Amino acid sequence: MKTILITGANTGIGLATAETFVKDGHHVILACRNPDKASQAKKQLDAIGTGKVDTVTLDLNDLAQIAQTADTLISQFEKIDVLVNNAGMMTPQLESTADGFEKQIGVNYIGPFLLTMKLLPLIKKAEQGRIIHLASMMHLLGQIDVGQFKADQIKKYNGVRSYANSKLANLLFSNTLAQQLQGSSVTSNALHPGGVDSEIYRELPKYQYNALKLFLIPTSKPAELIKKMAFTTEWSQRNGDYASLQTPALKSRKAKDRELGQYLFDQTIQLVHQYL
Repeated sequence: MKTILITGANTGIGLATAETFVKDGHHVILACRNPDKASQAKKQLDAIGTGKVDTVTLDLNDLAQIAQTADTLISQFEKIDVLVNNAGMMTPQLESTADGFEKQIGVNYIGPFLLTMKLLPLIKKAEQGRIIHLASMMHLLGQIDVGQFKADQIKKYNGVRSYANSKLANLLFSNTLAQQLQGSSVTSNALHPGGVDSEIYRELPKYQYNALKLFLIPTSKPAELIKKMAFTTEWSQRNGDYASLQTPALKSRKAKDRELGQYLFDQTIQLVHQYL
């Protein structure tokens, strides 16, 4: 039985991924912002499989809460075999996290960065630890400007561009972390899940969603890819890789830039250092 932590696991890709692991008899920890929705997901999962299901409250909007949750996990579990950084959000409006970051960069990148770095000692205790980041082909439109991470530093907001920036950031994090993990028992890889029919599109106007839905794939498809990345022998040999459903796994020039990745990593460490 492997211990698997999935963020944002009460719905969409996270819940579908949890289902595949629970059916195989693994221990799945649902890390969710809303405890009631996490409890509902747990009941659903308890009914379908032989695996064990636990829940933990995780609000990627709040660095202090992330650190507290990570400390709780460290005190309760001997190891984590797989961390799936699945949770994410999109918003067309300029919003701020509890720490003042633009919400998409905060929730999609800075929060998962802190969680991953805090839990890394637990993941290193696994026989074969695997960290899986949900990136996006939208990273192709992204750029890195740490000076724009704070919401009050942004003078002209573009929700789509900010989402793309956050996805470039988490792909760069996956790549840089992979370099740091060379020679260890842990790998770091990322995937573009394809156009998936999930709650991430809930902010779109209904007519846009109805049009988009024609091209969306079920959540079971990326869940199967995540399962392969978590357990197959093929993926035990891959580190710093990027997979994609529906489209070629194209990385932008910036995503391949090791110096940019290291710069972003170092800057983010400074932003979260008080919580590490």
